[in-house]
Amino acid sequence: MTWFDTIARTFLDGHAMLQVLPQLLATGLRNTLVISVAATVIGTVLAMVVALMGISTSRWLRVPARVYTDVFRGLPAILTILLIGQGFARFSQSVFGPSPYPLGIIALALISSAYLGEIFRAGIQAVDRGQLEACRALGMSYGRAMRLVVVPQGVRRVLPALVNQFIAIVKDSSLVYFLGLLTSERELFRVGQDAAVLSGNLSPLVLAGVFYLVITVPLTHVVNVVDARFRTGRRVPTPPKSGLDEVAELAPSAPTGPRGSSL
Repeated sequence: MTWFDTIARTFLDGHAMLQVLPQLLATGLRNTLVISVAATVIGTVLAMVVALMGISTSRWLRVPARVYTDVFRGLPAILTILLIGQGFARFSQSVFGPSPYPLGIIALALISSAYLGEIFRAGIQAVDRGQLEACRALGMSYGRAMRLVVVPQGVRRVLPALVNQFIAIVKDSSLVYFLGLLTSERELFRVGQDAAVLSGNLSPLVLAGVFYLVITVPLTHVVNVVDARFRTGRRVPTPPKSGLDEVAELAPSAPTGPRGSSL
């Protein structure tokens, strides 16, 4: 047996992939998307609050927002997941039951909110301050101006960064398996890992990685397209020229005198 056959049987065993494919589709892919989307939605709401606190003129709001951002951006994701998932396990049993699944979502939401908060803050502060001053001159309150004019423009500026953060959450969702999920709650990585341990073959893990690529790679290209669209702006089509316009452009202009009169 050559080294190529050994690598093919270890990583590209079609039989092992076919055996784990139904579990990856029905359980792993579904739970990965549920964890990622739920964490992103919760994290986005928290991030907007953190961002608005971070740009506030009050130190009592800015300082807690900065501490929150520094803590959850500075800690490794796996450490945050273990601290939340294991530290609050007793408290969550009365609300969520014995499953650590919701705590994993909360941990990822806290992590993502710290990054998303900085993204939102940068986008809002990038909006020209004249926008806010113009709204105030029209009689709008500060909160109404931020809600209707400034914040929507700031969010539009950072849409590519938001998609990139969702991609990071999809990949970090694989760390939730450290909390010991139930069989029906396993995500892509845990399904592939369990199948790899049972079969003694790494092909199920390779297939799980393919599913991650199927989710993240198209989103990456979407981000690039959206970012390029925002940078170049929307092109305004020029109206077609009539025959008279073309003749006027081709005709030589009449010479003018010193004061602009025709010679």
